[in-house]
Amino acid sequence: MRVAADIDVNAPASAVWALVDDPSRYLHFMSGITRWEVVGDRASGLGARYRMLMHVGSAEVGGLVEIVEHETDRDMAWVSVVGIDQRGRWRLRKRGDGRGASITRVELRLSYGVAGAGPFGWLAEHVAAPIVRGHLRRSLQQLKRQVEHEQLRSAAAARRAARVA
Repeated sequence: MRVAADIDVNAPASAVWALVDDPSRYLHFMSGITRWEVVGDRASGLGARYRMLMHVGSAEVGGLVEIVEHETDRDMAWVSVVGIDQRGRWRLRKRGDGRGASITRVELRLSYGVAGAGPFGWLAEHVAAPIVRGHLRRSLQQLKRQVEHEQLRSAAAARRAARVA
């Protein structure tokens, strides 16, 4: 099953990437995620591994995932190593609004499957899809809120510093 969501964030891609590439912040904005822990020596980047669990219905599903693509301010993808079969991707693309403002289109995709479970696995995937899709949408809304709030705080601090100087 494949689910995806996207949103426009009023901030440069580097500001969005600062949250997306920081595993210590995932529990602050990722809806439904109950665990996102670094496993191993690498905290981020290509080859980093995380134990992740997502609350879906009455179950927590997930496993060990590894970052297999990592292009700063642009793309990050992971695949499952152990646990439920999954692949995920963050995609960040710069968009202009015609007035010079920085807008970043953020897309979060997740593909998952229940291997070897036959018709029951197919049913479980389809029952879980609306829940997972809702988690993705809420995660992007919370990401947008955090990034834009941080941008406003930085701009206000810069104005205060300019007034003082």
